[in-house]
Amino acid sequence: MRATDWFLLVFLSVLWGATFFFVAVAVPEVPPLTLVLVRVGLAAAVLVPIVFALGYQLPATLEGWRPFIMLSILNNVIPFTLMVYGQQRIASALAAVLNATTPLFTLVLARVFAGEALSPNKLAGVLLGIAGVTILMGPEAINANASSVIGMLCLLGTAFSYGLSALWMRQLREVPPLVTSAAQLTCSTVMLLPLAAFVDRFWMMPMPSGNVLLALVGLAVLATALAYIVFFRISATAGPSNVMLVTLLIPITATLLGVLILGEALTPSQ
Repeated sequence: MRATDWFLLVFLSVLWGATFFFVAVAVPEVPPLTLVLVRVGLAAAVLVPIVFALGYQLPATLEGWRPFIMLSILNNVIPFTLMVYGQQRIASALAAVLNATTPLFTLVLARVFAGEALSPNKLAGVLLGIAGVTILMGPEAINANASSVIGMLCLLGTAFSYGLSALWMRQLREVPPLVTSAAQLTCSTVMLLPLAAFVDRFWMMPMPSGNVLLALVGLAVLATALAYIVFFRISATAGPSNVMLVTLLIPITATLLGVLILGEALTPSQ
């Protein structure tokens, strides 16, 4: 990876670390599916006009959309929904820590399905990261109740889904990052709209408070629209497996925001 890729990786970790903060603020007032719909819908509304303004094009046929439909399921619909459900049961810092298992899933899945070699450097780096994750979540896991265990499993499911999406992204490396971002978010919005309407009946919900509205905007514009432009830019230059290393950096941002703004406790292990 080049120096530029490392800089963008750190920048992306800040954007995605804030995701757990934004979700923690919004989830008490907004149901999970509606929250995810707002996240992807607003982000798509931001990115699609930019795509056309810069002279790019979105797919014109169903065949052209097909890769983005699968990507949206693996990279948006499943993990975003599991993340929100999980954060209803565990603290945002722990959620970010569990999300940091993504590189392990990514490398194992790449080895199993794509035959990618596990170099000593990759293996050592991931094991070191997972050791940190184990230290952070160990006390929580031992003392967890049933609800917390479900929350943890949701976040592990999020990480597994991201690992699958990294495999799928390999076929999209030649697509401009802005187009990939806008296309997958558009697909996610189309899929989630009827689902959220059926489950949450969001039109009957009261208007969220001002802080929640700001959190939703931050989640959509910063932690989704801007973050995905950076994400697919790194993926195109450094590869899908390397970009997933960002999840090992995300807990730093998420933990700091949780402690400084949400009042979560900073434990000795953290």
